[in-house]
Amino acid sequence: MVTPRSILKSHKLRITDCRLDIIQEFLDRQVALAHSDLEEKLQNQFDRVTIYRTLNTFLEQDIIHKVLDDSGATKYALCSFEDDHEHDHEHVHFKCEICGETTCLDEVHLPPIKLPQGYKKRDMSLLVLGTCPKCG
Repeated sequence: MVTPRSILKSHKLRITDCRLDIIQEFLDRQVALAHSDLEEKLQNQFDRVTIYRTLNTFLEQDIIHKVLDDSGATKYALCSFEDDHEHDHEHVHFKCEICGETTCLDEVHLPPIKLPQGYKKRDMSLLVLGTCPKCG
């Protein structure tokens, strides 16, 4: 079973209350979260700078990845840590137009795209808008 503590240990990161709580929030919610979502939930425990720095550390360590949605706000999603799952950020993200939640669809991979000569891909993302199963 994946736990906040096991994620931090596997990435050789120091275990702190803030890191544990932020990972637990991602595990509990199972959707992409903005800095403001975490700040609202954890405001009585950690200041906004601590949350921001923790998110940056998690990005650098491939614990979370950025998810851009149609609002222009940056959200973050927990990377998959299942034993049989290949770590890949190039998957589809789905945003429900009713509840506003953005979810990683790890099983739906982006198709290969051949770029013209001289162009070099750094990252690729696809956001699908629609209705999620909860709202559907």
